[in-house]
Order: sequence, then structure tokens, then C-alpha cells
Amino acid sequence: MSRELTLRIYSSIVLIAVVVAATWFGGFAFRILAAAIALLVFYEWSKMTRLYERSVPGHSWGWLSVGVVSLNMLFGEPDLTVPLLAGFFVTALILSIVRVWSGWLPGGIAYAGLTAVALAEIRGNDAVGFAAMLFVFAVVWSTDILAYFVGRAIGGPKLAPRISPGKTWSGAIGGTLAGVIGGVSLALVYFQNVGLWVVVVALLLSVFSQIGDLFESFIKRRFGVKDSSHLIPGHGGVMDRVDGLVFACFTAFFLAVFHAASTGRPVATLGGFLFGL
Repeated sequence: MSRELTLRIYSSIVLIAVVVAATWFGGFAFRILAAAIALLVFYEWSKMTRLYERSVPGHSWGWLSVGVVSLNMLFGEPDLTVPLLAGFFVTALILSIVRVWSGWLPGGIAYAGLTAVALAEIRGNDAVGFAAMLFVFAVVWSTDILAYFVGRAIGGPKLAPRISPGKTWSGAIGGTLAGVIGGVSLALVYFQNVGLWVVVVALLLSVFSQIGDLFESFIKRRFGVKDSSHLIPGHGGVMDRVDGLVFACFTAFFLAVFHAASTGRPVATLGGFLFGL
């Protein structure tokens, strides 16, 4: 067994253990994990897009933004997390429009900040949140695994050859079907009746998880990097591992926001929303 494969296996075991433990405990433990992922995502984003080279004050603003949002999520008033993130993002956006800071800065703040918010909101503190987080994991992991194997087995037309030459339409379709089956199967473990809404949500999460994968591929190709970083031995960076997951979480979060805005009824928990409870 090669050294790289050994490192990959060991780091996978550690990562799985940490994620499963934090997901099981939920609450503060999972929010720590969400905050850590957000901070590491911003580190990788800023490194890939060279934010420090473009503007030291802008780079510092980005770290302040993600840091304050993460700290408020952990120790502050939860209802202030999204307004804080919006304020930091809009400030960076305005200063990037007038060309004071890099245009990649507001994107990094939004990407990293929403990662923390969406992950924490889905898991929450209750059993439904635990099931919802496992539901998202099931959709994303089923999509990733089957997209790879179906694409390798069938091949065919490329999905986005300029962004990610290895991805095919057959893999994308196979991955989407697998994501829906994986998500619905997980939901059936916890709930006797699973309606059409759960199928629709699983479908959307699967599609957007693949868009997230393509998005990160676009960023890496744009800046000529192979991996987002080398933080995870044998795997590359954190963004390389969570790109599909965070886009799936973004999708669930914005679906809930849109539902609340269109119906006038606030969502009690994001997990309950995902399962139509």
C-alpha cells in the first residue's frame, strides 16, 4: 500500500469520526464543527484567490467577517448571525464595486459565512435536526459516489468540459437518481410516510451538490490550482471535500427562506422544513 493511500485512509477515518460525533451530539458541538469548516473554507478561498496579495485591508475584513459571524453563532444571539453576515457582505460588495477591494472578497465572505449558518441551522438541537443532517449527507454522498462510478462505466458527452473534463452527463444523471434514492431511503428510516416534497428536496439537493462541485472546479481552474489546499493528508483541502455538501446546505437554507417569505409563516426548524413537518 502506497504512503499516499495510507494517509488518505487514516485521514478519512479521523474525518468521519469527527463529523459523526459532532452530528450525533448536535447543538454546540456541531456549531463548533460548522464554524471550523467555515474558517478553513475562507482560508482556502483567500489563498486560492490571492486576497492577501490584492488587498491586506480587504483580506483582514474577510477574516473579521467570518470570525465575528462564527463567534456570534457560537456564543451570541443566533438571530443576529444572518444580519451580521449580510452587513459584512454588503460592505465588502460595495467596496469591491468601487474597486477598493477584490471582487472575490464578498464571494468568499458569503461562501464561508453561509457554510457555517446553513450547516448549523440544518442540524439544530433536536432529533429531527439529526435526521435532517443525515438526510443531506445521504443525498450528497450517494450523488458523489454514483456519479463517479456511473460516469466511469457509461461515459458519454461531457457535462462541463471547460470546467471539469472528467464529468459526464451520464454520471450527473446517475448521481442525481442515486441522491434521490439515498435521501428518500434515509427519510423512510425515521418517518413512516414520505411525501413527494421529500423527493423534490432530495432532487434539488442532489442537483445543487453537483453544481457546488463544478463551482469549486471553476475556481480552481480560474486560478490554476489542483487542490484548494493541503490541509487534509491525501485528500487536498476542506473545500475539496465539502463543496457539494455546502451547496446542498445552501439550497436547503434558501428554500426555507423563500418558503417563509412567500407564505408569511416562519420555519420552526430547518430539519422540520426539509421533511415537510
